[in-house]
Amino acid sequence: MSNQPAFQNLNGHQYMALTTYRRSGAGVPTAVWFAQEGDRLFIVTADGSGKVKRIRNNAGVHVAPSDARGRVLGAEAAGAARVLPPAEATHADACLTRKYGFQKRVFDLMGRLSRSKRVVLEVAPASSQ
Repeated sequence: MSNQPAFQNLNGHQYMALTTYRRSGAGVPTAVWFAQEGDRLFIVTADGSGKVKRIRNNAGVHVAPSDARGRVLGAEAAGAARVLPPAEATHADACLTRKYGFQKRVFDLMGRLSRSKRVVLEVAPASSQ
């Protein structure tokens, strides 16, 4: 077992490509903002989004650093994702706000104005799940 931190491939990046998997096994990459705390990654997204539906059916994901359009910029790593319950989501949302600051606050405001329900996803290293 390595002493290297999980998801080290994402250090210094603003975006990552989160690949979730359809029932058919086909991967669907999506560029997302993320915050890292220890060996966990946090992502905020709309509750009804495709990635949330796919994660609820299959927790296995892959993450890789990317640009805002999802073009992969580095090595991929395996992970296991889950939708956080509201009690755990508050801390994760604060981690994202610390990382993205004003941009995240604007994102939050737009979410409130659109009244869309959002959830926080957590991705942990595949071997720890």
